[in-house]
Amino acid sequence: MSFLPSLTIAAMLLSAASPVAMVAADKAFFAETEAEMSKMMTGMNVKPSGDVDQDFVAMMEPHHQGAIDMAQSELRYGKNEQLRRIAQEIIVEQQQEIAAMRLALGRALPPSAPTPDQPSDLGPRAAASDPVGDPIDAVATGRRHALAASR
Repeated sequence: MSFLPSLTIAAMLLSAASPVAMVAADKAFFAETEAEMSKMMTGMNVKPSGDVDQDFVAMMEPHHQGAIDMAQSELRYGKNEQLRRIAQEIIVEQQQEIAAMRLALGRALPPSAPTPDQPSDLGPRAAASDPVGDPIDAVATGRRHALAASR
């Protein structure tokens, strides 16, 4: 299955957007997500190794990382609180799935990094859009605590 038709449709939609209507945040968001999707697609282009499990993880890691990167862009530029909370959940869940796949293959875990969940964690644009800094989403936080408690 090819992702190229989806990318082509996205590019057509972007080119059809009025330059007047596309504000700086939109331009930055689309530039970031375009780069993130390109990186993800390149990373998923894996040559068969002869080990289906290894190949599966080799393709899924960049796919999951792409989802994390795009969710971070939503946190950086998005304003809809429900979507921002979903983006937080995506980040946590995709990181957990990457770790689980690596452990299943006996590979080392990826380096630990804090999950960006506050505007100040995501850079100046996000901090400027929310100077108060909303509390961390209870669902994502609850899942992190539940996972930590179960270990």
